[in-house]
Amino acid sequence: MRVLRTPDSRFGNLPGYDFTPNYEDIPDLRMHYLDEGPRDGAIVLLLHGEPSWSYVYRHMIPPIADAGYRVIAPDLIGFGKSDKPTQKSAYSYAGHVDWMTRFIRQLDLTDITLFCQDWGSLIGLRVAAENEHRFARIALGNGGMPTGDQEMPKAFKVWQNFARFSPWFPIGKIIQKATITELSDDVVAAYDAPFPAGKYKAGARAFPLLVPTTPVDPASEANRAAWKVFESWNKPFLTTFSNRDPITRGGEKVWQERVPGAQNIEHVQIRNAGHFLQEDKGPELAEVLIRFIGAS
Repeated sequence: MRVLRTPDSRFGNLPGYDFTPNYEDIPDLRMHYLDEGPRDGAIVLLLHGEPSWSYVYRHMIPPIADAGYRVIAPDLIGFGKSDKPTQKSAYSYAGHVDWMTRFIRQLDLTDITLFCQDWGSLIGLRVAAENEHRFARIALGNGGMPTGDQEMPKAFKVWQNFARFSPWFPIGKIIQKATITELSDDVVAAYDAPFPAGKYKAGARAFPLLVPTTPVDPASEANRAAWKVFESWNKPFLTTFSNRDPITRGGEKVWQERVPGAQNIEHVQIRNAGHFLQEDKGPELAEVLIRFIGAS
């Protein structure tokens, strides 16, 4: 397996991202993560989606850490400062779940509050279901855990075909298209920073094709098993979907209806935010998480 590592020089002077890098070696690969706040604080795990990286949480990390929590935000393999296998075949749904599980176990994270979005939720929800004893509560924003038994939105199919066939895959501009906020040129460049050339983008290209879209997808059975766990999940479960995401809008309802821990929770809709609600409404979302943890 050929692996690339983005040069550190690409990450100099990124706006709003003045955090100390940390690294954890998982078999044959190095995963980067941020670890902010008091070491003895309760853990808040922030999992990013596609094609972002931990940079998307830069507005949320300081207020959560200031509230006394230990905030951990890893870069998924293939993204950010983490290692990047160059072949799309090196990436699988099961592989990402395994990498994240190893990361959590090696750091021995427990009593976790998980916030997850986009692919961070497809991975994070599986990890939580398969390691329930390590998680105290979950907040889900603009994400889910499809099994392939549901019809996917047209907007997702367009995105999937773009990732598969387009010779042009501009990460920063993709993020901009999925936010309401007009991003500055230096912020767009920060999202591009992990990907100095096309060969670094294999993971970003692969992700849309790994979403289960048929009942016989390789991940379908494992996701169905995870859903059974959540159908008896009594720990607090909050939804924080935005109102302007064409892909996931309305997807919170199934979680509110099927997860016992989502009952009697005051769920939150993040207004005037697109798919990347962390970018559009990061400080507001951080306050929602702080209140959620404090109330549960």
